[in-house]
Amino acid sequence: MAIVVFDFGGTSVKYGVWAADELTRQSAFTTPATWTEMQEKLQTTFTALKNTVDTVNGVAFSLPGVVDNEKGEIRGESAIPYIHNFPIKAAFSEMFGGLPIALENDANCAALAELWQGSAQDVNNALVIALGTGIGGSVIVNRQLVRGRDLVGGEFGYMKLGPELTWSQMGTVVNAANRYNTQNPGGMPVTGKQLFDLAAAGDVLAQNELNKFYDYNAQGLFNLISSFNPDRIILAGGVSARKDLPQILATRVNQLLKWASLTAATVDIQVSRFSNDANLIGAVKNFKDWHPEVTLA
Repeated sequence: MAIVVFDFGGTSVKYGVWAADELTRQSAFTTPATWTEMQEKLQTTFTALKNTVDTVNGVAFSLPGVVDNEKGEIRGESAIPYIHNFPIKAAFSEMFGGLPIALENDANCAALAELWQGSAQDVNNALVIALGTGIGGSVIVNRQLVRGRDLVGGEFGYMKLGPELTWSQMGTVVNAANRYNTQNPGGMPVTGKQLFDLAAAGDVLAQNELNKFYDYNAQGLFNLISSFNPDRIILAGGVSARKDLPQILATRVNQLLKWASLTAATVDIQVSRFSNDANLIGAVKNFKDWHPEVTLA
C-alpha cells in the first residue's frame, strides 16, 4: 500500500512513492509550459509508479501559491500560473480515478516534514524558509503550523527589501544567476550552481552577485528574527544543501542584530534534514492528516 507524491516547482516537478514508512523512487521532470502538458506528464508518471507497487491508496501534492485543500483550489500567484483559480483538486481526483487527494502549500509541506521527522522535532517555535525559484516560508508556533486567516501566513517572499522589489525577486540564487548573465552578455548563461563554481574559481562578478545573495537573505532573516524571535530557523530548498550556507547567513544576521542593538536575540539557523525531499515528505504528512482513514502500512 502506498501513496504517490508530487512537488510542483517553477523549474521541475519532483515525485516519489511513500510506502512502508519511507520515500522511494524519487525523480523529477521539467515543469511543463501548459496545464494540458502537465496533466499528460502527471498521468504518465503516476502510471509508471503505480506499476511498481501493489496498491496506490492516494495522491499527495506540494504546490506553490495559496493552497486551500478544503476548497480544492490554489489562489494567489506562482511560477506556474496555469494551476491557479480553478477546482484543481477535483481535476486531480478525476485524473487519478477518484483516489483520495491532499493539497498543501510547498513551504508548509517543508514545515510539516520538519515537525514530523526533521529539524523542528525538538523546538516549539520555528520558521521554515524555502529557498527555491522564489522564496516561501512557514510559521510554527507551539508545534502547530500557523496558516493565517487567509492562508497566507509565512509568505515571506513578498517582503519588500527595496523600493520596488521583494525578497523573492532579490534573494534567490536563480535571480543572482540572472543578474550575472545580464552583466555578462557575451558569455554563456550560467545556472545558480555554476555561479557558486565561478565564484570559487575567482570570478569577481560571480563573487559580487553571491555577496548580494547572502546579504539579501540575511536582511530577510533579520526581519523575521526581530518579528518572531523563533527558537530556530530552518532552511529548505535546493540551495540549502550547501553546507556553508547556515554559518554565512548566521554571521551576517548577527552583524545586523548588532547594528540594531538587538544583541540579546540568538540566531539558530539549520538546514532541512531532508533537503530536496522535504516537500514530498511533508505532503505525505499532510495527506495522513487529511485522510486518517487511509491505511499506508
